[in-house]
Amino acid sequence: MKTKQEYIDSLRELDLKVYMFGKRVENVVDHPIIRPSLNSLAATFEYAEKPEYEDLMVATSHLTGKKINRFTHIHQNSDDLVKKIKMQRMLGQQTASCFQRCVGMDAANALYSTTYDMDKANGTNYHERFVKYWTWIQDEDLVVDGAMTDTKGDRGKSPSMQDDPDQYLHVVERRPDGVVVRGAKAHQTGMVNSHEVIVMPTISLRPEDKDYAISFAVPTDAEGIFMIYGRQSCDTRKLEEGADIDLGNNTYGGTEALVIFDNVFVPNERIFMDGETEFAGSIVERFAGFHRQSYVCKVGVGDVLIGAAALAADYNGVPRASHIRDKLIEMVHLNETMYCCGLACSHEGHATASGSYEIDMMLANVNKQNVTRFPYELARLAQDIAGGLMVTQPSEADLRDETLGPYIRKYLRGRSDVATENRLRVNRLIENLTLGTAAVGYLTESMHGAGSPQAQRIMIQRQCNMEAKKALAKRIAHIDDSLNGENTEH
Repeated sequence: MKTKQEYIDSLRELDLKVYMFGKRVENVVDHPIIRPSLNSLAATFEYAEKPEYEDLMVATSHLTGKKINRFTHIHQNSDDLVKKIKMQRMLGQQTASCFQRCVGMDAANALYSTTYDMDKANGTNYHERFVKYWTWIQDEDLVVDGAMTDTKGDRGKSPSMQDDPDQYLHVVERRPDGVVVRGAKAHQTGMVNSHEVIVMPTISLRPEDKDYAISFAVPTDAEGIFMIYGRQSCDTRKLEEGADIDLGNNTYGGTEALVIFDNVFVPNERIFMDGETEFAGSIVERFAGFHRQSYVCKVGVGDVLIGAAALAADYNGVPRASHIRDKLIEMVHLNETMYCCGLACSHEGHATASGSYEIDMMLANVNKQNVTRFPYELARLAQDIAGGLMVTQPSEADLRDETLGPYIRKYLRGRSDVATENRLRVNRLIENLTLGTAAVGYLTESMHGAGSPQAQRIMIQRQCNMEAKKALAKRIAHIDDSLNGENTEH
């Protein structure tokens, strides 16, 4: 397995094409806006080196028998699924941000079982290709991004009916040794910090959408791939000197990008689906299910937010106020409810035909539905507890100023035994988590990541087996369907 430093060094060897503010980023690894997100992903290597976290961070590959980073593991039992979410909560606690590696793990587990099913149905060899590819990923301990979301254009039209066919990534040329693809993938978490990218269809497809039923893996610096870095609230604070306090979280962060595939060649051995429209929906649903389970990571970030809110109450001198205690209790209740659903869908996992394990789809979707709501309430309560100073306090430059600093320390002090600087720091952390750069990974990802809230509700409706529930009610109420149609009013 790679060390943290080996991972960082390996990124320097890539020729990534990343653009920000209209210019190409010459040094992606050390750019001040990007580096905090790299640090978050690097934590997945750092904690795998720590003996006290080995049980969570390290697994044994069923492909090679070697010790591997759990982010490259194919789940083999329910215990693997449980350890996955415990690992994610722990890393959320340590970074207070998105650590970006989940999406590749979830893509790999979705493809492992789906390629097996495709081969069984059609006599293809996609599963063999994928196993060979993923064995290499495990051996090299590489970071893989998962790319599913297309830009979609006119949502009322299918991929093949779009006025611009590139609104969904698709095959534009077939060669004896591979295919050429064109399109874009939006909202790509961690792509700028990854070695490889796995591309998948974004929706269920019809036979006429055959060219869009493509799944493959290529290096992130492959010819024809470039990324346009996504803006985040307060992101340019990272460019300011002496703004340590103003960042809230000066070490870790998240990252998103719009990724363009401009006539990218994919060799045959890297193709895991090509035209099998009938299996596109399986990849989408399985990936979405695994990724909706993964949103337990927000529980770890929630732990940090709860702690920050409690500190703000302490520093304001009101930790014993009954309404403050009640708000903190509610925050804990909501956070642990999300964790309960993550545990439940993991413990209720089952084996697929391929031998890998899959979560309980219904409970995974319930988990993500909760995550679309509860972090927003946690954020509201944290802002309530912190008070308005969270967004009106002066900058660190003002605090450090010889003339202004003494006034800030005097008038913005809370409890007399707590340094004003510490009060300002915890306020900035709450701002960062609920309004700043971290809010992308905590709030907006909670809403739209792994599909919109309505997508989960559709899956819940499909999975709930309403007819079975009706049958239960009929049995308890002694309802006799044979009486239906009879005129019983006379």
